[in-house]
Amino acid sequence: MPRLTRFSLLSFIGFTLAPLLQAQSSVATDEVLPALHTGLHWLDWCIIALYLGVVLWLGAKCAKGDSGTAEYFIAAKRHMNPVLIGISTFATILSTVSYLSKPGEMVNKGPTILLALIISAPLTYWVVSRWLIPQLMRLRVTSAYELLEERLGYGVRVLGAVMFILLRLVWMGLLVYLASLALVIIIGLDEKWTPLISALTGIVAVVYTSMGGLRTVVITDLIQFFLLLGGALITIAIVTIKLGGFSWFSLSWNPNWDTQPLFTWDPTVRVSLFGAVLSGMLWQIATAGSDQTAVQRYMATEDKKAASRSYLVSMVALAGVSTVLALLGMSLLAFFTEYPELLQGGLTLSADGDKIFPYFISHFLPIGITGLVVSGAIAAAMSSVDSGVNSITAVVMTDFLDRNGKSFKSEAQHLRFSKFLAAGIGAIVIVTSLFVQYVPGNFTAMTSKTANLLVTPIFCLFILALWVRGATPLSAFLGFAYGFAASVLIAFWEPITGQPQISFQWVGLGALVANLGIALPLAKFGPRREDTRATRNTAIVGLVILAALLFWLL
Repeated sequence: MPRLTRFSLLSFIGFTLAPLLQAQSSVATDEVLPALHTGLHWLDWCIIALYLGVVLWLGAKCAKGDSGTAEYFIAAKRHMNPVLIGISTFATILSTVSYLSKPGEMVNKGPTILLALIISAPLTYWVVSRWLIPQLMRLRVTSAYELLEERLGYGVRVLGAVMFILLRLVWMGLLVYLASLALVIIIGLDEKWTPLISALTGIVAVVYTSMGGLRTVVITDLIQFFLLLGGALITIAIVTIKLGGFSWFSLSWNPNWDTQPLFTWDPTVRVSLFGAVLSGMLWQIATAGSDQTAVQRYMATEDKKAASRSYLVSMVALAGVSTVLALLGMSLLAFFTEYPELLQGGLTLSADGDKIFPYFISHFLPIGITGLVVSGAIAAAMSSVDSGVNSITAVVMTDFLDRNGKSFKSEAQHLRFSKFLAAGIGAIVIVTSLFVQYVPGNFTAMTSKTANLLVTPIFCLFILALWVRGATPLSAFLGFAYGFAASVLIAFWEPITGQPQISFQWVGLGALVANLGIALPLAKFGPRREDTRATRNTAIVGLVILAALLFWLL
């Protein structure tokens, strides 16, 4: 095990388990009423500062080993351990959205989405390891979108790269905002302080990422994984102690939950098990097969077998942590059902599920443990921000600057420019986070209505490039236009049409059907690439039809 990895694990064990053992004796004798404390104690701040100091030190440490951009972006000098890569991939996907939204979903909506993630994990792994990773690993690339140019030309490569950048900018802005909102609740500040907390959280992630590159990202993701997992387990343990056992665990349907059927033909039903399994699988497969943050990690492994092992680790972590977060939500629901008078400030279980976990952290965790769990929430945000910043930087450098002949005097200058570019991208992320608050819905719905709009349309570009023999740039561009329009329509159906809102779980499937429904017939029967006149006329007709459909709906 690498020395930095050993340091990460020992650091986690050292400053988390000791306070936990001390807390076991004291918490067991405390009365549930009144709350233990409000906000953060100076010891909590010290733990948070220690965590931030460790990740900044790691960034500086890893920066000394960077010999060029290949090492900075895909750790090309030495292949990384598949277990580390798998945990890093999972930590990138998990993020603050999952850390807060999954318990929140369990509190006021129900267990269906979390159960669907666990059910879909084995089949998702089979598809990705058998079909996607072998295709993606045929060429050693820095940017995933280099693969699109090989079959569909530079224009489609640019389309994929630009859409990925937009996707990740919105995604990271969402994560920084949600993490900051949770921290404001925990610290006890007014929500007007959210932008400042967003800036501070983003700055730390950007600094260590821009210094150390992918190796720093992967190693810090390992620390962040254990922090967020440890924080959830500690919270479950403390609720269990306060309730005097596992009475919080129940197999019956809680009255606070929505109706979540196994299957329904009604698209307005928020969640069904069938729909959640289908949409969860599609999102996981699309992300694994077309997102630079995932492909970049495959390229950091030795071969396709190592890449597949890393994805297996990621799926095992997904199933395990989803189970832990579901149990966390169930325990919090039972705790505040038993003691509803402890919910203050107008919070309710039926309307404020996403805020229940931060509220519990702030009021009911022992001093010291609070700092640990807050570090986990910060870690969950930074694990996605660091990956996103590094991946966007790789795409900008590879798909735009290097591809178009941008020259540098030396590899050292090339690397230095990449690091400055990463810092600039991080600044854009922080600004983006200020606008996310205007998207309606709980954390789960907010994610599907913003960051997930482009996931499936981007993946369809890879489907055409890797598996459709007759695919042309025209089929890729028109398919993308229809797929993206479908995802936007479904996500915002109610404000656009005035009709009842379609469930967010159909965003990805709708985009897939619309995209391939246009692209596959064009690939089979449409004009060939060399017939420029027919291609132009077909494109014009296709866009006019799309515009007419949108105008009719509006």
